[in-house]
Amino acid sequence: MPEWLLALNVGSSSVKFSAFPRAAGSELLRGAVSSVDEQPQLTLRRAGEVLSVSSCGALVTDLRTAIEHALDAALSCLDRSKLVAVGHRIVHGGADFTRPTLLTTETVEALSQLERLAPLHQLASLAAIDLVARRAPDVPQWGCFDTAFHATQPRFNQVFALPAELAARGVRRFGFHGLSYEHAAQVMRQRFGGGGRAVVAHLGAGASLCALRHGVSVATTMGMTPLSGIPMATRPGDLDPGAILYLLEELGMSISEVRDVLYRRSGLLGLSSESGDMRRLLASARPQAAEAVSFFIESVQREIASLAAALGGVDTLVFTAGVGEHAPVVRAGIGAACAWLGVRIDSALNEANADEIHVPGSAIRVAVVRADEEAIIAKHLRDTLLS
Repeated sequence: MPEWLLALNVGSSSVKFSAFPRAAGSELLRGAVSSVDEQPQLTLRRAGEVLSVSSCGALVTDLRTAIEHALDAALSCLDRSKLVAVGHRIVHGGADFTRPTLLTTETVEALSQLERLAPLHQLASLAAIDLVARRAPDVPQWGCFDTAFHATQPRFNQVFALPAELAARGVRRFGFHGLSYEHAAQVMRQRFGGGGRAVVAHLGAGASLCALRHGVSVATTMGMTPLSGIPMATRPGDLDPGAILYLLEELGMSISEVRDVLYRRSGLLGLSSESGDMRRLLASARPQAAEAVSFFIESVQREIASLAAALGGVDTLVFTAGVGEHAPVVRAGIGAACAWLGVRIDSALNEANADEIHVPGSAIRVAVVRADEEAIIAKHLRDTLLS
């Protein structure tokens, strides 16, 4: 058994993990505890093949127990004495964490101060760090930050039109899903040498888009928190700030009630009054479900137009993450809405979830990339351990 690295990716409703050899090589094990809030199940894969799928039953009742179950699965399948390092996807790194960072008592405390900026994710990541420390106390842990990828953006894409003293106190744009965008940029380099001016659409339960020039982040749809941009499973996306004041002042809602609305009751779930899961909405016969899907497609195409303007044109459009990878109907709708921009999607290639789904000779390449944030975490771990 070779020395190995563990990459942990705790989302808002799932826990993904992958084990990689310390030296370059194919992954040793990949797994996920999915649907934590509904019917959680553990899936294990090796070399792309499914090893097992099992119900978690009463073992998983929330994200913390999902993390425990995922960690126990990884450590039971592999020789824990050969575990060299653990890397975590951490959603919010704020202004200070712009590269992979060793997780010490001090850095964990600093990251805990950002919890209010990403309440669905930050506490779960901190819980994962704590659980690893309990099960493997001698193994160093590193944080890899979704916000770090966007630190390259020009200053005018990192600020709000607010008084300067508020920016000095941390009220600014950060952007998220950076590990996913970094992976998409890597795949574009491998497949066709770069991608030039690219818009990448990370469409999942959490969703955003990013404009990349030669693989470097130029602009993105999310801002200070993972609430803004396009609508998501349960988050609203962009919202008039005055609406928040109205909820507080006129409707008399408490801050905790408003937070619950924004993080857990809005987005596709709020629009449809049925579900935040795109698969369920596409299968539903209710008109509210169809309206929610149409709203989502319209929001995405507007942001593609905005990011195209930031780039001065688009050469490549990339779909990634759960919806982006597995929902041809959504991709087709977005493609049709962006036909004016030169997007032409081949229906047969799209239905087959091919790597490239544009019509031959299309002005804009349209690609589908399987999200793999864990591979980027492993890359950062290897680079760090070798430096």
